Amino acid sequence: MVATPIAATSRYIPPGTTRYYWVASISNYQSPTRAELNAGSDLTAEISAVSGFATNSDQQDTPDLGSRFTGKIPGRITADDSSITMYASSTSSDARTLMPRDTAGYIVIFPEGDITGQKMDVFPVKVTGVPKSRDVENPAAMTFQFAITKIPAENVTIP
Repeated sequence: MVATPIAATSRYIPPGTTRYYWVASISNYQSPTRAELNAGSDLTAEISAVSGFATNSDQQDTPDLGSRFTGKIPGRITADDSSITMYASSTSSDARTLMPRDTAGYIVIFPEGDITGQKMDVFPVKVTGVPKSRDVENPAAMTFQFAITKIPAENVTIP
């Protein structure tokens, strides 16, 4: 007898599928409403790169005198340093108006798109900086740096 295989996945690539929203206010970020998500701003078409937006759990050693083996237990949960690089506008009318330094809000990520019944991740964040690139050859951009302020709500069903 062999183990039952998991269901085959419907594979995809993020461009054209994954969506990123900036939502200024959510009453319960563990379960946002459709109206709260609709009140947000879709950043997707202006994003050139994303980094972070992942959680990790430290592991703590639990040695004892009864064995030479050192077991482990889950430790503190941390979040990676996170940022979104977005294009700048020649008119200064871009994401800087939505997310200036020290602005608190939520980055909502829809890995498979904003489709009711699928899953999303909600990251409570504060903008820590918005450095501009000074590259003379490539399109003007700025990198929005975020501090993740609370444990993210991961794999939340999209309303």
